[in-house]
Amino acid sequence: MGYYMGKIKEFFTDRSFFKTVLKIALPMVIQNGITNLVNVLDNVMVGSISSEATSGVAIINQFMFVFYLLTFGAVSAAGIFTAQYHGKGDNENVRATFRIKIMICLAASVTGILLFALFKDFFINMFLTDTGAGIDPELTFTLGAEYLFVMLFGIVPYSLSQAYASTLRETKRTVLPLIAGLSAVIINLFLNYALIFGKLGFPALGVAGAALATVISRYAEFLILVICTHTTSKKSPFITGAYKSLRVPGLLIRKVVRMGFPLILNEGLWALAITLRNQCYSTRGLHAVTAISISSTFSNLFSAVYLSLGAATMVIIGNMLGAGQIEQAKKTNKKLLAFSVLCSVVLGIIMASLSGVFPKFYNTTEQAAALTVFMLIVRAATMPFSSYTNVAYFTLRSGGKVFITVLFDSAFMWAVVMPLSFILSRFTNIDIHPMFIICEGTEFLKMMLGYILLKRGTWAVSLVDR
Repeated sequence: MGYYMGKIKEFFTDRSFFKTVLKIALPMVIQNGITNLVNVLDNVMVGSISSEATSGVAIINQFMFVFYLLTFGAVSAAGIFTAQYHGKGDNENVRATFRIKIMICLAASVTGILLFALFKDFFINMFLTDTGAGIDPELTFTLGAEYLFVMLFGIVPYSLSQAYASTLRETKRTVLPLIAGLSAVIINLFLNYALIFGKLGFPALGVAGAALATVISRYAEFLILVICTHTTSKKSPFITGAYKSLRVPGLLIRKVVRMGFPLILNEGLWALAITLRNQCYSTRGLHAVTAISISSTFSNLFSAVYLSLGAATMVIIGNMLGAGQIEQAKKTNKKLLAFSVLCSVVLGIIMASLSGVFPKFYNTTEQAAALTVFMLIVRAATMPFSSYTNVAYFTLRSGGKVFITVLFDSAFMWAVVMPLSFILSRFTNIDIHPMFIICEGTEFLKMMLGYILLKRGTWAVSLVDR
């Protein structure tokens, strides 16, 4: 007992650890927290229009979510090397990884716009199941299509912002992405109010106004990142001469491609699995789509801390591995896991306590509101498991274990979660409540797998010396 008490005391008195974590993670937590808070307000404003508006926007955001994670996976492949090269002090190769990100983001943008424009009808209709819950499927389709058309104009600035923001974070310059992100969400919030409801002399555009506000805010974020990064090049040496040429060492390209393809595949398959799992929930009616949208919006707000700690893990552990501090990286990783889970337990309790309040902000049916409360409580209970798996995922990635990462993340979704969701939704009459508990509860199994993979310690390697 004394041994464990000593370990606990050592954890809470490790000022160096908390100083490092707060320096890297706190700006991400603030940015993600405020971004998700604005998403909550955005969702509430749209939800005040009608359940059809909430469902239509939610359906489009399901597929946008897949695109965002594909882009994230592609950028992260180069980001693994960015963090380790920065830890080694190699600015030339940091610059090369930034160039790779720019090219990836441009290619992803064109591909995404074409797919959404060509297959929008198919995407939206996947979620339209009319069970007589008082929500009109045709109006839901119309509002979803209207929202998507405007959102397409924001794909390019969003993608390019990821190239800048990720590189800045991986080189420990986290405040600038925070400022750009906060500026964007403030602009988004102001324009949401003005354009959705027609306030302050602006036209009332409804869901199209919500989309337009998002697009404008993304251009603003992109411009802030570009202007501030290039005008403060002494703080970010990688940007000096970044566009003089697009030349990238062939060996680095091969390394990024070798790690990048599995990561892109992983993020895409994982996001698609989440989307299809939600589609399985939607077979129980459009009230389930509305409940998923509302509960996801608020659970994302409370999950901002552990998600940010996961992203910070890749930077902190990646820098240590790049500097050859293998044992220190292992010790720090254990502390990051413990800290993330502890934060999630506290936040999960708070979210469950407030679950009955959130649906009252929406103009929705009683059935959808009650289901929202239930889903929030279930997600609060599984949040500590999700926080552990999130840090485990980024830990494996920081050491370049992409194949294991794919097995741990997307392969688990397709081998366990998707078959379970599909069977329950298509071959049983099980109610949405037990179905949701069973499907979300698989996060516990994933946590146990993450524990096994991390305990082996094979992830703790330096990539930049190879």
